[in-house]
Amino acid sequence: MDDGDIRDEIARLEARIEALAESIDRCGKIALVARLVLAAGAIWVALIALRALPFAPLHIVGAISTVLGGTVLFGSNASTWKQTAAALAEAEQRRADLIDRIAMQTVQEQGSGRLLQ
Repeated sequence: MDDGDIRDEIARLEARIEALAESIDRCGKIALVARLVLAAGAIWVALIALRALPFAPLHIVGAISTVLGGTVLFGSNASTWKQTAAALAEAEQRRADLIDRIAMQTVQEQGSGRLLQ
């Protein structure tokens, strides 16, 4: 691979890293929503159990469904988050390896004879 190909690959990896970072950000928002749904369902079940809300089949089914839905959403999102974080770490490592492979050139400052790196 020459420097031009390496630079193109680095640019492609940086775009992928940005997309993965955005995906992780979305996962964080989904996790918050899942926790809120789970908490709302748990509160709903507790209110029915404490007789603060009337016991009706529709209420208990709705409350349990909300708890289960929040749990499933949280679990699914957590696995997606872990997979995305692993892909992000891999892309960042690949980018770092490619950057290390680029032949670094020294530049000589005009008139001083001093080398800049």
